Amino acid sequence: MDLTPTVRAEDYRHRLLAFMDEHVYPAEPVYDEQLRAAGDPHAQPPVMEELKAEARRRGLWNLFHPNPDWGPGLSNTEYAPLAEVHGHSMLAAEACNCSAPDTGNMEVLTLFGTDEQRDRWLKPLLAGEIRSGFAMTEPAVASSDATNIELRIERDGAGYVLNGRKWWTTNAMHQNCRVLIVMGKTDPDAPAHRQQSMILVPLDTPGVHVVRSLPVFGMEEHGGHCEITFTDVRVPAANLLAGEGDGFMIGQARLGPGRIHHCMRAIGMAERALELMCRRALARETFGQPVAARSNVQDWIAEARIEIERTRLLTMKAAWLMDTAGNRAARVEIAAIKVAAPAMLQRIADRAIQVHGAGGMTEDFPLAHLYIQARALAIADGPDEVHKRTLALTELRRYDPSFGKQRTDRAPA
Repeated sequence: MDLTPTVRAEDYRHRLLAFMDEHVYPAEPVYDEQLRAAGDPHAQPPVMEELKAEARRRGLWNLFHPNPDWGPGLSNTEYAPLAEVHGHSMLAAEACNCSAPDTGNMEVLTLFGTDEQRDRWLKPLLAGEIRSGFAMTEPAVASSDATNIELRIERDGAGYVLNGRKWWTTNAMHQNCRVLIVMGKTDPDAPAHRQQSMILVPLDTPGVHVVRSLPVFGMEEHGGHCEITFTDVRVPAANLLAGEGDGFMIGQARLGPGRIHHCMRAIGMAERALELMCRRALARETFGQPVAARSNVQDWIAEARIEIERTRLLTMKAAWLMDTAGNRAARVEIAAIKVAAPAMLQRIADRAIQVHGAGGMTEDFPLAHLYIQARALAIADGPDEVHKRTLALTELRRYDPSFGKQRTDRAPA
């Protein structure tokens, strides 16, 4: 396994770090002030459009996209350290057009979209002109098993009609959101993993109703995590992605790269939390000594460095396997990092909050946001328990290849 950075990966990293120092970090207080002035947590602060323009000017655009026709064509191993840098600021990924769920949706359209679908939706997404949402999770079922989903997609003449309810559809409240990729059942009588399909639904289609945005621990995400109802929503048959019954397959293809992006950003968030913890510990005194002199705080700092390096190496191994052997061959490593990275970030953010005292719980520092992101990431893109199940079954089948196959196993999404 060779994780030596390529020349072009190092070039992109240095340019991205300069962009962060010169533009992104200084924009953070401006962004917050503009958002407050707008009086709408889902408004688009003008400074974000300025950052996007500067990122494009510097060639730091669509860094995630593996297709050289649409981005720089970086491998997972090359992109992973850049995603980590994005994690240092909540503004960075969107500024470089590398934020979820758009990244996954763009990859889906690249892999499975028709020429017409790409012209209408992929090109404006790649240009950063619009945003998108991914509607899979439902409130009435355990969506960690994607075969449970109940929203119906029924063929009717020249189109499909959708009826059902989704939630945690990230981005649907963003003022630039224009389209959703919706997963639902086209054939409830088919084998478990051939019942689902995915279809493109413009957000302004009659019958699509964004009920509410769901705050996470009381904090509103900029694009929202939305509950949406679909009532007799009619779209053309040409909006179907791939074919009927391909929804589960598309979901598997979409979530692998997305998980590694999340994990690398989590490492960047942890680095930010550790930096803030060290600076605060050095700047504050208690009982005649800097907080940094306390042995327990030194333990926290040392353990944070160990945990970050350990998680980074595991994540880079997963990226290398995805590049050299394919996503399926990296399934165990992807599951492992998806459990390890959020847990690591949550521990480090929690300790950084403790070192900051009461201030750490406020929005004066980014630590509360980092902690919430960590906790949510243990559920998003498949909860920890689903990924641990994958790991456990893989280990057990080393010794009994038939274990668990007597029953109808439902592979996690």
